Amino acid sequence: MTTLLNRVWVRRALALATLVLLWEAAGWAGLINPLYAAPPSEVAALAFGLFADGSIWPHLQATFAAALLGLAIGLAIGIVLGFAAALISPLAALLEPVMLLLNAVPRVILAPLFVIWMGIDLGSKVALATVLVAVLIFFAVYSGVREVDVRLVERVRTLGGGKRVLVTEVYIPSVVSWVMGNLKVAVGFAFTGAVVGEFVASARGLGYLLQFAQSTYNAALSLALVTLIMLFVLVLFFLAEQLEHRLLGWRHR
Repeated sequence: MTTLLNRVWVRRALALATLVLLWEAAGWAGLINPLYAAPPSEVAALAFGLFADGSIWPHLQATFAAALLGLAIGLAIGIVLGFAAALISPLAALLEPVMLLLNAVPRVILAPLFVIWMGIDLGSKVALATVLVAVLIFFAVYSGVREVDVRLVERVRTLGGGKRVLVTEVYIPSVVSWVMGNLKVAVGFAFTGAVVGEFVASARGLGYLLQFAQSTYNAALSLALVTLIMLFVLVLFFLAEQLEHRLLGWRHR
């Protein structure tokens, strides 16, 4: 039993179960107003009903499509621009101030602009998720290349290695470590962009349902949707962590 409790995931599961049980007990005892925080059993029943009648699937598809497309495009843009800025000084002078400016402000405030430019369909949500992810990954790649030991670069050049060898054998291994370290954050940003974009203006999606729940003061639906989003993001976190262990297994030995 003691050995089992020493495992981190067991302690976390017990802490979560205790919190849920206390919340449920407080709800049944009338200590918590269900208008503000419905009991977990009611939230779970509502979530089950959304899946049972199939009404949740179009909204899940919309949110996942926007988040995953934004994640993929943002990763690609961030990696390309990060490498380009790190290796080409004039380009760094142009890109770094723009990225610093985007990083300095809450990028979700761009959501209304994207809706104006692209409408309420998928494009505006993908654009917001892309910007959130691209800025994060840009700095991860840019820092990964810049933090490479100068002595290592000089030795590779001394041995006859050109820029191609430096990129494939020195810079990319360094960048992979930085990108994987930020991948879980990027997943969270992608879903933030998708849900916030849907919350601002959309015809479907989890953000749209959240906006509907808010307008009808439906706390149970809001909690059910927030819980679903958290569970989906945690699953993606787990997958990202497994990918990190596979690619950077030498760091965990």
